[in-house]
This record gives sequence, C-alpha cells and structure tokens, in this order.
Amino acid sequence: MNRHESWGRYPQATPALVTRLTDRRAPLPPSDHPRLVYGNGRSYGDVCLNDGGEVLLARGLDRFIAFGAATGVLRAEAGVLLSEVLDLAVPRGWFLAVTPGTRFVTLGGAVANDVHGKNHHRAGTFGCHVRALELVRSDGSRRECSPTQSPDWFAATIGGLGLTGLIAWVEIQLSRIPGPWLHAESRRFSALAEFFPLSEAADRRDEFTVAWVDCAARGANLGRGILLKGSFAPVAAGRGTPPKAHGRLSVPVTPPFSLINRLTLDAFNALYYRKPEDAGLTHYAPFFYPLDGIGHWNRIYGPKGFLQYQCVLPPAVAEPALRELLARIARSGEGSFLAVLKRFGGRVSPGLLSFPRPGVTIALDFPFKGQATLRLLDTLDAVVAAAGGALYPAKDARMGPAMFRRSFPALERFMTFVDRGFSSGFWRRATL
Repeated sequence: MNRHESWGRYPQATPALVTRLTDRRAPLPPSDHPRLVYGNGRSYGDVCLNDGGEVLLARGLDRFIAFGAATGVLRAEAGVLLSEVLDLAVPRGWFLAVTPGTRFVTLGGAVANDVHGKNHHRAGTFGCHVRALELVRSDGSRRECSPTQSPDWFAATIGGLGLTGLIAWVEIQLSRIPGPWLHAESRRFSALAEFFPLSEAADRRDEFTVAWVDCAARGANLGRGILLKGSFAPVAAGRGTPPKAHGRLSVPVTPPFSLINRLTLDAFNALYYRKPEDAGLTHYAPFFYPLDGIGHWNRIYGPKGFLQYQCVLPPAVAEPALRELLARIARSGEGSFLAVLKRFGGRVSPGLLSFPRPGVTIALDFPFKGQATLRLLDTLDAVVAAAGGALYPAKDARMGPAMFRRSFPALERFMTFVDRGFSSGFWRRATL
C-alpha cells in the first residue's frame, strides 16, 4: 500500500484506495471510503492526507481550457500547476495576481488553501482573483460557483480545505506585467522593533515585501532579520537565461538525522544575517521561489520530517506577541531555519475559512523531535490564543479543535457546506 506524505513529511498516511483523475467531466465513482483530493502534496501537515480513506489524485486534470491573451483571464483544470500557468502567461505579459512561496502547487490546491503571497498588503489572497470554479459533489451534482453564481458555495470552497467536493476547473484573473524582471532590494534590521516601520514604508512603496527573521538571536538582537522588497521593473530588460524550474541543486537522499540543529542553525543564521545588503534587477523565479531551485529540500530535516507553524496576530498586539513567541523559541533551543515575517493588509478574502486577516504573520519550521517539539508548539499556541490570533491549517499537523474554532469564527457556517463523502486527517483531528 502506498504511503502518502505532505511536504513536511509529518505525519504520513496510508490511504485504503487511490484513484487517478483524468477526465474533469466524468462523475465521481461511488466509494465506501471518505475521499479527499490530493494535488501536488505541497501542503505541510495533514490537510492533504486521508489515512484509511480514498485519495483522488488530481494531477491528471492538467489541461488549459481557455486563455484570453488580451484580458489575462485563464480557465484551467484544477490539477494544473502554478508553474505551468507561469510558463504560459509570463511570455505573454501576465503573472499570477497572488502566488505563494512555491510555484509547484496546483490551481485546486491554491484555491482550497486560499494561498497568499508577498503582496497581500495590496492584492489580498488567491481567492480574491478567482472568477469562477466548478464543484463536483459526491452525490453526482455539479455546481458552477462565482461571486455572483452560488456565492455561498463559492465562499465555502475558497479556503475550504478541499472539503466541499472536487474542484474540476478554476478561472482566475492574471495581472499584467512589463516583463519577468523585478527591481529588488534587501535591507537589514537589527531588532524586531525596527521591522515595523521598515515594513510599513515598504508596503506603501513596493508591490512585494517579506522578511526573514533570525530565530536564534536573543537579547537586544531578538527579532533581527532582513527585509526583502521589490516591484516589477517598468522595462522588460533581459539579463541572461532565466533559471530552470527546478534549478541545478537537489538533495539526493534523506539523511539519517536532521541537518537542521542548534549548531547548524546558529551558524547559518549568523552568516545569512551578515550577508551584504543588495539592490538591483532580479528574475521573478529566485525572487518569489528561492527554495524551488533546490529539489527535495524538505529531505534535509531527516526521516522524521518537520512541522510548519504559521500564525497571524492582530495589529494592536503584534509586536509584544511576536516578541514573546521569538523569546520562547530562542529559550527552547529549537530555533527555526526558515522564519518568514510579513504584514497582512486589509483586503478581505471571499473565503469563509480564509486564514489571512489584518495583522502580522510569521511562518516557522521545526525539525520534528517528538514530544519536545509538540510541547513547544503548544506554548506558542498559548501566546497566539491570548493575542486573539489564528493558525493556518495548510501548515498545521497538530492543532486541536479548540484552537481551530478560535481561529475561524465562521467554522459552524462552513460545516453546512462540507461534502459528507469528503474528509481529511486534519478535518477529523481538528473537529473532534
């Protein structure tokens, strides 16, 4: 029996049945198992896993249906990767209106998790740019959903964790760009307090902003990091050959233990923080997708995998709550290698269970060390809950029902749209 895993490689699941989807027009066959669509497996926890159930592999739904080169409106099957959208759109002067930190996610997965990117302060979430979609239910019914046609089902499916049924196709609005190059700049900040004015200024001027934070720093240096900002260049000026989709580097095997430990973390963070500040033209691939250039980079965490942890904190309490989170991480000795910090804007997503909301979000990764890691994340939950914040299901592997309900006030309303034939490891765990 094939085992399935998410990008974090924890937990793993063994489905009872695996079905490959190849025809978006075909009805879903009857099943005795709870089912779940599996796109490209780039979610981090168990939101894409269905232990003991049926997994519907969606990558076979990989066809473009329609593209307006003059309007930037694209309709494609839900198994199409964002990378494939970019291959079609960028040469024609279009780009994804919102993109996460990897382009190897499916359109259906981007909708189901209502992904966000470096331009949330201006563009909101992926769901803000979805024009329509088709939903296939277990009872055989089909429903075209949009902001004006079945808008309640549309709202439930945007960010709906794949639980309202199979998304057969998605229609999105792309954004016009002059070319594939951006003016980008990095700026170092020496403590958390410096991040906020820098980020606010960058959000006013630049299309895209994000920061890396040194989770190993302590004392006066707590929360130090590097702010990256950029905007598409007004002139499409070529600078050599664009990077290949997967880059030239790859982690060939899984090491017997995690290569991310306190020694390597402290050394890497100290070196990375001191790298020279930079400004200039850069291709969109390394700007938006730096880790896509390293194949199988998730293997560096060893056979036990890692846990992602992403929260959002309300603006009024973001700084003290972040300070407490970072202090607890530093004291634990389990610092994060990839700590990403940014501000969310005020644009409201149409999704009932959409994660982004006004405030500051931080995403962290921790090598899985069993109970020690779980205890640390429980202590972080306490800080987030006290601040009135929320956790992101797409990056979760251990959130409890109370935290899930606290994070999503519209949960009870959402439950009325869940397809009874669909489920996931996350859903069963978080709604006990």
